[in-house]
Amino acid sequence: MMNRVALPTRRAFLLLFVVTLLAGCGVNEVPRLDEEVKASWSQVLNLYQRRADLIPNLVETVKGYAQHEQATLTAVTEARARATQMQIPPDILENPEAFRRFQENQAALSSALARLLAVSERYPDLKANQNFLALQSQLEGTENRIAVARRDYIEAVQRYNTELRTIPGRWIAALLYPDAKVKETFTIAESAQEAPRVKF
Repeated sequence: MMNRVALPTRRAFLLLFVVTLLAGCGVNEVPRLDEEVKASWSQVLNLYQRRADLIPNLVETVKGYAQHEQATLTAVTEARARATQMQIPPDILENPEAFRRFQENQAALSSALARLLAVSERYPDLKANQNFLALQSQLEGTENRIAVARRDYIEAVQRYNTELRTIPGRWIAALLYPDAKVKETFTIAESAQEAPRVKF
């Protein structure tokens, strides 16, 4: 009779020991790192949205001073529309094609904004406008925060992808998290990798 009672108790203690051992060996590392990647990605999206929200006011301010720059203003407006209207699929972080399109749209918007800000150099009254200066400062601050958020996202993805590709994380993911997939990260455009050509 004593053996029958002791056997379930031993099994319960053994099960508790195994669960404690698994919890201490990184079994929760894959979902923890996945959540870190998602949080970092949300911050990137949040900052891109902040940038997109600043653009209409910036365009309107420039329009008042630089009416001859219609092509530049149109390019910024269209780039913003492409960037904000892109349907972001739920699997974008595991979908190389969707991630590439997202990155291209954001890069096109950055390029159009750079051209718009360069236009201000030709209009001294615009450069002196307090509203323009405030918007330019906010935009520059947002661009800096975007760079930091992208760096944080890249680091989170690196930790997550490393966990999925190394042992024991690879085994744990295969057993407990079979839907865990390698995440996409930002890359540098080929044009940015070329050395600048200097002519004298």
